[in-house]
Amino acid sequence: MSFFKKLKESISSKTENVTKQFRDGLEKTRKGFIEKVSDLVIRRKKIDEEFYEELEEILIGADVGVNTVMDLMDDLRAEVKKRRIEDAADLQPVLSEKLMGLLRDDSSNELRENPDGITVILFVGVNGVGKTTTIGKLAHRYKQEGKKVMLAAGDTFRAGAIEQLEVWGERVGVEVIKQQPGSDPAAVMFDAVQAAKQRQADILICDTAGRLQNKTNLMEELNKIFRVIQREIPSAPHEVLMVLDATTGQNALSQAKLFGEKSGVTGLVLTKLDGTAKGGIVIAIRQELNLPVKLVGLGEKMGDLQTFDSEQFVHALFAGLIKEEENEAEQED
Repeated sequence: MSFFKKLKESISSKTENVTKQFRDGLEKTRKGFIEKVSDLVIRRKKIDEEFYEELEEILIGADVGVNTVMDLMDDLRAEVKKRRIEDAADLQPVLSEKLMGLLRDDSSNELRENPDGITVILFVGVNGVGKTTTIGKLAHRYKQEGKKVMLAAGDTFRAGAIEQLEVWGERVGVEVIKQQPGSDPAAVMFDAVQAAKQRQADILICDTAGRLQNKTNLMEELNKIFRVIQREIPSAPHEVLMVLDATTGQNALSQAKLFGEKSGVTGLVLTKLDGTAKGGIVIAIRQELNLPVKLVGLGEKMGDLQTFDSEQFVHALFAGLIKEEENEAEQED
């Protein structure tokens, strides 16, 4: 059975709706990456040094990451030698399998929840990456599941951050706990945890500052927030999600390295994946950081925040090739 057929069958139990969201959301990456690979295969026909060099350029251009690309190229050369592949077309499914392997992760991408009370999810990340929007979309998702959700406006330093979160609270229909701009974020978190206990909330989602307007170290501020939350709910926070803007490519990776090492991040959220041709950043992040990508933003709608699924991701990337293979199989029949 071919790789593409196995891939299609492996996700057949998942809903077609989610598959379509991934496929539509990754259209730019597919055109900027997979179609270039297909064009290379058609033009070059044979696997030679020039073929490898062009493939390397395409992968780096899709922000797969230089270190990852070098390792991948070594793997592909070894497979070509081992399987005695000469035709470039025969390398395409091998490349697909390798990409799938790079994305595969044994840990669950599902968000962890507290089985014994309030689940606290802390959002971190620099300003402008779509943090507040992601919080709103996640609140909507939990509310759709029938859970009682509350939000904490912990970014008290950025102008308009509290109001922005309030707008999302109104849209989704959830309560937002806040204080005045410039207030101590840890004090906001204390109020939010107390309110969540009183209202018997299931989920408390907390926004935090992307930068501070005074000389206080951002990591010190986050540590203070952690201490306040853990004093009230010892097992919290149950997730610390760092939001990254996929359209910034390697800059997002640099942010994750700098921010993630010191802030107790448990998972990553990649926003605006639908707005970039550099979706290969997902592979680079998976390889270079020991952190799972838990959620991806695939559009502007409320329901466009999806749990990341490596099979769906690869299926969406190679959707055109899977269709081609099905057509070829029909012609053979």
